[in-house]
Amino acid sequence: MAKILLKFKEAALKEIPLDKEVVTIGRKATNDIHVDNLAVSGSHARIFKKGDQFYIEDLSSLNGTFVNGKKISVCTLNDADIIIIGKHTLNFVSETQPKKQAEQSKDKDLMDETIMIDAKLKDEILSKSPKADGAKAQPMKDILGGLVVVEGTTEKREYELTDRISTIGKDANSMIKLKGFFAPKVAALINRKKDGYTISSLAGGKGVRVNGNDVEGQYKLNEGDVIEVSGLKLQFYVKES
Repeated sequence: MAKILLKFKEAALKEIPLDKEVVTIGRKATNDIHVDNLAVSGSHARIFKKGDQFYIEDLSSLNGTFVNGKKISVCTLNDADIIIIGKHTLNFVSETQPKKQAEQSKDKDLMDETIMIDAKLKDEILSKSPKADGAKAQPMKDILGGLVVVEGTTEKREYELTDRISTIGKDANSMIKLKGFFAPKVAALINRKKDGYTISSLAGGKGVRVNGNDVEGQYKLNEGDVIEVSGLKLQFYVKES
């Protein structure tokens, strides 16, 4: 049977079987998947099934629903997809997945799970394959990034982005804590992947800017990019780990 593994950071909280046609997610206790966090709307999202396919739909939530790092309104769910709602992670496990593969996917690194299959990834995979002349390709190194505070005040001057997901906001659990009465509890998510970092605004493109432009959806960070949020300016840098 298909199921959801509800996690907070690295801690597994609950396993929920998807044994109903519609499974609701939200902060209200009446939801099938109750997520007690202020970043989560009362009725945040729902998972439903049509035929043999599962779907997830955002229910006009305040901070949005993300699947594999991309903000969605409605999309299909595939085995090992990672859903982010507020500060919680929901791992989707397909009912058709072999047992051994399911066990491996639970421990799979989030950086790998959130990589989108595109032309760049294809080139990286090919670069890691043995060359035609038998020579071994050089292994790809992970990228380690960081942020330096260039304007405004926060707890530290520099932050290394070593976690798979780092948050910026007023919430006490945020890595970069914002100050000010009107600062959002969670303003942005920074997602670390093997090929770099992306930033996503959790306020629908409002309040988070990169190089003077509003962030809508997911934005891939480049060396020297300047992030602005709630009066704080941070410059992004990268180095090999």
